[in-house]
Amino acid sequence: MTKYNITEKKEKEAHYRTLVSPKLMDEMKDRILEVIVMKKKYKDKDYSAKKLAEDLATNTRYISAVVNVKFHMNYTSFVNKFRIEEAMAILVDRRYQDLRMEEVSDMVGFANRQSFYASFYKLMKMTPREYRLQHLPQSVKKVKSDKK
Repeated sequence: MTKYNITEKKEKEAHYRTLVSPKLMDEMKDRILEVIVMKKKYKDKDYSAKKLAEDLATNTRYISAVVNVKFHMNYTSFVNKFRIEEAMAILVDRRYQDLRMEEVSDMVGFANRQSFYASFYKLMKMTPREYRLQHLPQSVKKVKSDKK
């Protein structure tokens, strides 16, 4: 007998995904990207799928359907992807080399350091600290080690 009752996750087709026409899906995809990426709403830790739906005058089921079908992930993973991408840029930028991880996490919209670390690791297979050390220019690493 196995110790854990782990079952394979089955892909199931959510009925509401088929209710959104392909044309409407493409339009919603563009509108979602406009709000989340261009207006940088991903930086707002309180910006939920519900608020996005309100801003786009639709409902959360449509938002969920579009994000799932067009981006192949859920809303939280979708938003976190943009947060992590910005965090990666900040982590290797000399202007921000003295920021603590909590400060970077806050700048890009995470509610706490733990969710930042978990999301970063899930996407990059390394911690933010490991990423910074691996990607900081050599001259900056030398200066930091000389200070110690």
